[in-house]
Amino acid sequence: MIDIIRQAFSDAQRVLESFVKEEDNQKIIARIAERIADAYRSQGKVIIFGNGGSMCDAMHFAEELTGRFHKDREALPAIAISDPSHITCVGNDYGFHQIFSRGVQAFAQKGDVVIGLSTSGNSENVSEGLRQARARECITIALLGGNGGKISGTTDFELIVKADTSDRVQEVHTMILHLLVQLVEYQLFYFPHPSPKLA
Repeated sequence: MIDIIRQAFSDAQRVLESFVKEEDNQKIIARIAERIADAYRSQGKVIIFGNGGSMCDAMHFAEELTGRFHKDREALPAIAISDPSHITCVGNDYGFHQIFSRGVQAFAQKGDVVIGLSTSGNSENVSEGLRQARARECITIALLGGNGGKISGTTDFELIVKADTSDRVQEVHTMILHLLVQLVEYQLFYFPHPSPKLA
């Protein structure tokens, strides 16, 4: 048991260190945070989605924006496409591959930021959601794993966690999402001075 625990921590540390050592990743995170902040300054919003654990990450990210993170501040509009009634309706009527694209079609407007999470990079419904976002002239972002899969190269920004298992990928995705919330809050409310009301 102890060996399994040590190996898990060691693997997680290795994956995170590998991701951090790629300096471009840090620059991309900063650029994504800037684009999200710009969208909010323009009265836009963030839409985010993924499957399974990635859907949980999407919901967690959205609530950090609509609620609070480190400090009290104005609520920021963010939608995780996760409503079971929407998913089962669209899955039944159109197919599971359209559950996110229909949500994007319903809610996204030009200039919004749309984020897709896929630990394999091959999730068809995530790919379709991002495709619909591009058609609506949104800023598209993909958080991926492994080698990036089929989604790699199809979005405005991408971050690839080079790990072989979903758990290790999701752990770094969670850190990235937390950091994005922190950076967006910093830009909009704390540096160099609090921004004027967004609404």
